[in-house]
Amino acid sequence: MDTIASLFSFITWPVSWVIVQFHKVYGAIFGPNTGWAWGLSIVSLVILIRICLIPLFVKQIKSTRAMQTLQPEMKKIQERYKNDRQRQSEEMMKLYKETGTNPLSSCLPILAQSPFFFALYHVLNGIATGKTIGVINEPLLASARKAHIFGAPLAAKFMDSSDKVAALGASLTDVRVVTAVMIVLMSFSQFYTQRQLMTKNVDTTVKTPFMQQQKMLMYVFPVMFAVFGINFPVGVLVYWLTTNVWTMGQQMYVIRNNPTPGSKAQAAYLERLTKHVTHHGKVRRRSEKTIVKAIVAKGRDRNEFERKFINALNKAGLAAQADGSVLKSVAQAEAQTADGGETTSEAGTAAGAAARRQQPKRQSKSQRQSGAPKQAGGTTSSTSLEKSDEPEDAKAAAAQQASKPGSGTRSKAQSGQRKGGPQRPKSPSKK
Repeated sequence: MDTIASLFSFITWPVSWVIVQFHKVYGAIFGPNTGWAWGLSIVSLVILIRICLIPLFVKQIKSTRAMQTLQPEMKKIQERYKNDRQRQSEEMMKLYKETGTNPLSSCLPILAQSPFFFALYHVLNGIATGKTIGVINEPLLASARKAHIFGAPLAAKFMDSSDKVAALGASLTDVRVVTAVMIVLMSFSQFYTQRQLMTKNVDTTVKTPFMQQQKMLMYVFPVMFAVFGINFPVGVLVYWLTTNVWTMGQQMYVIRNNPTPGSKAQAAYLERLTKHVTHHGKVRRRSEKTIVKAIVAKGRDRNEFERKFINALNKAGLAAQADGSVLKSVAQAEAQTADGGETTSEAGTAAGAAARRQQPKRQSKSQRQSGAPKQAGGTTSSTSLEKSDEPEDAKAAAAQQASKPGSGTRSKAQSGQRKGGPQRPKSPSKK
């Protein structure tokens, strides 16, 4: 570890200078030789570094999501060229280039933070061995060696001997208890951070090897922290515990406000957003507009949670617009669909067309001969029933008219056929 730390000695001076500046501020409050002054200086160093790394963290999120999206395509390439490693690598690089994805982007925050970590280790190791380093001169070195955090010196390690710990003015029991508690907290915070990423912010609709790798890292990283932690000075443990807690809080914020599409976190976010939008009738935050805009742009490619969100807006008489805003318009709410499917008005039009396409029931020949009109249900009207109540002389006149020449015989009239002359026009129901 000392050899690796010496490789980053070029950044030792800036790191030591930042710590000294923070120590001046906290030393004026808690005392220059206290563990609070030096411990809070290290914590402030972490916060300053992580604030500077926020752009890299945003890039890491985008890269991780892009890699999750590309997993199905990557799997196809692996299966297609499983016997040709070189062609497989070429196709992978081509896919990364076309999509603008960099697999190493997810590691950028850790890689960018590593020089500061090893530089701090180099500074604390110099304090433990009694050597001035960077801007830490003899008075500051003596002050740092006197500083204790819960009874453990900043430069003490879990594996130090009792004589070395005694030289720093502490007991071996205090050092090991404090370092053991910090190592456990450091490993737990790393495990919890990875676990909430896997259980809440992963698209559950896509099963890819990437998810298996993330699950493996969820258990590997805490073990690595526990193994290497026993060789870290207390000051480095403070640094690493602080950065883990920062990462955990930062990730919780991202999961809550900008979740991965298709994840459980997105379902919870859209449920909260639905309540907020239906209550206020509009989208207020810029980040919310960005998410609504992305959902509208997907169209038929929306997932289950996004379709439920659009449906809920439609039921509330709201319509999500292409720019991410939401309007109170019943007409637009009826015109907009949850998944690009049939709207309410379209459904009514289709039902009316289906009703118009229904043909009336065809009449029998005897009904057509008698000229009885038809009701909507397919039964003859009451007019045909009333014909039985006509006077007898009217019936006789009708029979005499039927027996006249040119009109056909009675049997022909009943059959509806005519031997000569124009044929009966076809009934509209035969069209």
